[in-house]
Amino acid sequence: MLRTLTIAFILTALPCLAQTKSVQQKPIEINVWPDQAPDEVGQIGEETHNKRAGENPSTLRISNVTKPTLSYFPAAVETANGTAVLVCPGGGLNILAWDKEGTEVAEWLNSLGVTAFVLKYRVPARQKNERWLHALQDCQRAMSLLRTKVNDFDTKIERIGILGFSAGGFLSAMTSTSFNDRQYAPIDKVDEAKSRPDFAVLVYPAYLVNKENKLESHVKVTDKTPPMFFAHAWDDRVRPESSLQLFTALRQRKIPAELHIFDAGGHGFGLRKSDSPASHWPELCGRWMTRNGWLGPKK
Repeated sequence: MLRTLTIAFILTALPCLAQTKSVQQKPIEINVWPDQAPDEVGQIGEETHNKRAGENPSTLRISNVTKPTLSYFPAAVETANGTAVLVCPGGGLNILAWDKEGTEVAEWLNSLGVTAFVLKYRVPARQKNERWLHALQDCQRAMSLLRTKVNDFDTKIERIGILGFSAGGFLSAMTSTSFNDRQYAPIDKVDEAKSRPDFAVLVYPAYLVNKENKLESHVKVTDKTPPMFFAHAWDDRVRPESSLQLFTALRQRKIPAELHIFDAGGHGFGLRKSDSPASHWPELCGRWMTRNGWLGPKK
């Protein structure tokens, strides 16, 4: 069972935690909100953790999340480069594909020298309109929290990115485009820190286009939108136009972006190895991050 620590304790313990990850068996959990999350009324029951019988490889699905947390995966001291990434698993805003699109991704980022934080945001969606609202609140708060704690996490203020899959890719896109429109009333000094990521990685992002394959009106690209990397499959049931249209909007604003649409891969491939060409996206993403200086040595 994951340990949950208060922020106050973590701030005193983090220096030694970062150096003892090799013997640490489970990640530390950090509360995203100091108290109850905004608009949270606690009417959806206890949090659930499930796997489907006969599924191989299996996926851990988490739902009924009312208390958002960050699972902290520090990069090894000898390879850490100061970059941090907020990881947002997908799951249709109903569940979180916790290992396939969360903890496994964190371990891959660690192999690149990147410190990772897997966000357990609120699911399932609480309302029919703006189903993403509460999850986006959690994402914005989490980004601001990471920016206020860079010294404690040994990360660089200009090297904090976001990476998301499917619904988590949508949330990553929204966090990258709505940073001037915080979706909740500020509650403390954490919310004075900006929520804009320095870069974003969107893997088969969902919900970005309408039925006419036009970018949704609430996805607003500006000159301040961060650079993005996209990975999508041509045969994905979540239409690749979701990535294409956002990529096009970025190009119109001259925002650097890299787009990969693979001829096969379907949906939900995560970064698990397979014969599908889509399984090569982590290598391409690592090269993109290297070219842009996010995997270079600390300065």
